[in-house]
Amino acid sequence: MLNQAPASRAAAIAALKAELDGIRVYDDEKALELRSRDYFWYSPILNDQLADCRGELIVMPTTQEDLIRVAAAVARHRLPLTLRGGGTGNYGQCVPLEGGVILDMTRLDRVLEITEGHVRVEAGARISRLDDAVHETGQALLMYPSTRALATIGGFIAGGSGGIGSFRNGTLRDDGNVTYAKIITLEPEPKVIELRGRDVHKVQHAYGTNGILVEVGLALAPATDWIHVAALFDGYDRALDFSITVQDEGLDLYVLTPVERRFAPFYRKLKEHFPEDHDAVFAMVAPQDLERFRAAAGAKDGQISFALSMEEIHRAGLQPAYELGWNHTTLQALKVDKGWTYLQVAYPHPFDPALAMRQLERHGDEMIWHHEMAREKGRVQIFALPLVRYRGKDAMYQLIAELEADGCTIFDPHVVTIEDGGMKTIDDSQIEFKKRADPYGLMNPGKTRGWKAEMALAD
Repeated sequence: MLNQAPASRAAAIAALKAELDGIRVYDDEKALELRSRDYFWYSPILNDQLADCRGELIVMPTTQEDLIRVAAAVARHRLPLTLRGGGTGNYGQCVPLEGGVILDMTRLDRVLEITEGHVRVEAGARISRLDDAVHETGQALLMYPSTRALATIGGFIAGGSGGIGSFRNGTLRDDGNVTYAKIITLEPEPKVIELRGRDVHKVQHAYGTNGILVEVGLALAPATDWIHVAALFDGYDRALDFSITVQDEGLDLYVLTPVERRFAPFYRKLKEHFPEDHDAVFAMVAPQDLERFRAAAGAKDGQISFALSMEEIHRAGLQPAYELGWNHTTLQALKVDKGWTYLQVAYPHPFDPALAMRQLERHGDEMIWHHEMAREKGRVQIFALPLVRYRGKDAMYQLIAELEADGCTIFDPHVVTIEDGGMKTIDDSQIEFKKRADPYGLMNPGKTRGWKAEMALAD
């Protein structure tokens, strides 16, 4: 049970280690500290809450057979279990609030099958490696987070919602994007559950609270040799107006991110490509639409700062466009000034750029803005991930209230539960699935308000 006395917990951990002979385990303090963290430190509120949380044992299986052994043993000893991939989440998704076992999934990383329009892969595969593998077949992933280099595909499915590619292909929850999930249950005799179609939503964005995600199936698209482009404008209103224009004209874009000029000092590698006296729009543009993109920028008095292939980006020592938007903006700012944090904002339909400009003016130097163009269920959805000068928790929630009064929806990055951070309501289907896949309530405790202690199967 989760409220074991310290002596009982220590004995259970020791017994578990003995039972997992042949499977890699770690319990040194440095390893436990490293693997008990993600990027929650983007939020000073979460940093205060989570900085001292530690797991008690790291387990790193390399085969699905070993994973089943681990699941059975953890369930027998009634130990809390927290899954971990690349640890690039921002909300403490993989932080063990109640100690216990950290299940590091990164050695379960085989690309199992690539067919036309589809890939099946183990959940611990790094997204960069997976995308490289499908590119060898002339195909590409539909979307990935800006932390593509480090994040695992299982972590993205369990903790993310969209990102790079969402302007073209929607969100992870849009029909057909995630096609399959294989789950190992956490009980003394683990079962294998396979989910297909919309049933995958039962474990998607569930923070690893309701079953061990071991395999996923994803739709693929034909590969495109995207051109990484920066367009500069004298005025953020012009950058927003241009972004709306290229949306309306139907250009084939993988990323479309207007970023205001106050971000320029944080983009150190760009130097003259993003001067402090201009606002920018970063994009990944299909080659056949590059000239239309140039023409549209020129029509708005914009200028192209660079337009380079991925190979040319590397040779020039620049960052690819997918690292110039979404939450990479926050990471780059925090490398320079740790006094910033951020929010996640969704705008009402239809998007009114005048509202964004009023917010920019209203909040002055307390907020720095960039906007992300995406699609959700086929409709364009505008998000913002503004930097916020941290003035304390009360000031943060006063700011949230002001943005909500504007008609915006806030996906709160300063909380640890699924519901408070994004969904706002409890997903009953995920809780019902947890009763089936995690009957003792051991998985990532404290991350969903929908699970109550009395739901756990009695010993």
